[in-house]
Amino acid sequence: MLFYETKLSGVFEIHVEPHVDNRGFFARSWCQREFEAHGLNPKLVQCNISFNTWKGTLRGMHFQALPHSEAKVVRCTRGAIWDVVLDLRSSSPTYRDWVAVTLTAANRHMVYVPEGCAHGFLTIEDETEVLYQMSEFYDVESARGVRWNDPAFQILWPEKVEVISDRDRTYPNFDKAWIS
Repeated sequence: MLFYETKLSGVFEIHVEPHVDNRGFFARSWCQREFEAHGLNPKLVQCNISFNTWKGTLRGMHFQALPHSEAKVVRCTRGAIWDVVLDLRSSSPTYRDWVAVTLTAANRHMVYVPEGCAHGFLTIEDETEVLYQMSEFYDVESARGVRWNDPAFQILWPEKVEVISDRDRTYPNFDKAWIS
């Protein structure tokens, strides 16, 4: 795997390295040793799948607060997404900044989202499926989010949001005390 750190410290775009032969290819998509070597949390306790019927579906911006803060590895296994990571680590030099990466089934890229960052995506194709690998179990009491269009972050979504849950649409304006 090839690890490319983004402008947000600890947020990586990860590319697989296909080993090609006449059958197709083989590639590693997870390796505890490689994650540890890059200073990333290698703990894996849960995997989730998100299937999205329509282009323009927005999910996010989600995270879990302490003591259940989680790291995620996100990969698009069908279709395509515009994937966003938002830095909510108050001690970070990139606090309240964001980065976006296009993940597709064809490019097979992944994004590593460290603890303390919110994550969300916008589908850019119909029938898109996303696979999440999580470092912590889901804990409803720790589940948090910030609004996808909150002016505090100025995320520039590339296309119109067509489908969004009431929860994601109605998160209140950003309040630092609320996220902890």
